[in-house]
Amino acid sequence: MQMKERDMMGSLAKGLKVIEAFSVERPRLSITETAEIAGLDRATARRCLLTLAELGYADYDGKFFTITPRVLRLGTGCLATMPLPRLVQPWLDRLSQEIGQSTSVSILDEAEIVYVARAAQQRVMSIALMPGSRLPAYCTSMGRVLLAALDEQRARQILSAKPLVARTENTLTDIEALMRELAATRARGYAQIDQEVEIGLRSLAVPLVNARGQTMAALNVGLPANQEPMQEIVGKYLPALLRVQSELAKISI
Repeated sequence: MQMKERDMMGSLAKGLKVIEAFSVERPRLSITETAEIAGLDRATARRCLLTLAELGYADYDGKFFTITPRVLRLGTGCLATMPLPRLVQPWLDRLSQEIGQSTSVSILDEAEIVYVARAAQQRVMSIALMPGSRLPAYCTSMGRVLLAALDEQRARQILSAKPLVARTENTLTDIEALMRELAATRARGYAQIDQEVEIGLRSLAVPLVNARGQTMAALNVGLPANQEPMQEIVGKYLPALLRVQSELAKISI
C-alpha cells in the first residue's frame, strides 16, 4: 500500500524515532544526544521526550532521560498477537531440556534481530536475554542466518547502513568478509559464531522456514565457550537443531 503524504502523522513518526534512539548501549540520553541519534532538531526532540515523560514512558532527572517499563506494553502487545512465539515455545522448552543449553528464536528487523521466544538453561551473556531483546544481526548466528536468506543486494545494503562495531577481537566487521560468510551460511544451511558477540559465548543457528521454503525466523543454541573445537560443537548440537527445524517446517509458521 502506497501511503499518501497527507496521511502521514509526522509527530507520531518523530516520537517513535525518539523511542528507538534508546538501546542497551544507550539507556540514558540527553536531549542533544537524542536529537542527534533520531535525526531531529533539538526542539523537536525535547518536546517528544517531555511528552513521553508526561505520559509515563520516560523518566527525566533534569539532564538525562531513561525509558520506563511502560514502553514494554508496546512490545508485549505486539508479541502477544504474533502466533510464532506461542508456536515455537514448547519446542524450545523441549530442545533446551534435551541438550542442556539455552535456545532461542528470533526474527530480523532491519540490522537487528529481535528475540521472540527463549528457553534459558544458564546465563551465557552479560546481559539478560528475553523476548523483545535485540542484538546486531551481523555478529550473531541467528542474524547471519536471517541475512543469508535475503538477496545479496539487500543484505549488503543492511550491512552497509552504518559502521559495524567490533564487539570483541573476533568480530567480523569487513563487509566483503561478512558477505562471504553469508554465502557460506547459505550453502551449509547453518551459521556458527565463536565469541563475536561477546567473549565466552558461542552459538549455532538454523533457519525456520514455512511450507513455501521461505525463511521466517531463526533458531539457535547459545553456549559457553570452552576448549572444545568449534566443529565438535557443531557435530554435537546441529542435529538437534535440524530435527526441530524439520518438525516446525511441517507446521504453518
